[in-house]
Amino acid sequence: MLHIVNKSPFQNDSFISCMAHAAESSTVLLIEDGVFAALKGSNVADHLSKAKVIALQSDVSARGIDANLAEGVELVDYAGFVDLVADNESVQSWV
Repeated sequence: MLHIVNKSPFQNDSFISCMAHAAESSTVLLIEDGVFAALKGSNVADHLSKAKVIALQSDVSARGIDANLAEGVELVDYAGFVDLVADNESVQSWV
């Protein structure tokens, strides 16, 4: 299952809720302000190990956090975003 989070974990609890419901076989895609969940050194980063976490490269770059991502977070471009949606039978957006 693909979970998509677009809200900052510092303003909204959708990332924490997502990680509480995500199975280990799930993929979590961080987009828009959701990419702030991938920052290393934050208490939010402690939740990143539960599922595969991927961030949208253009949103990471737009927010200037390229060099500050937690270990294990993968980056994907828009084509990769489309592939993730197409490859997953179920997609849950957390708003």
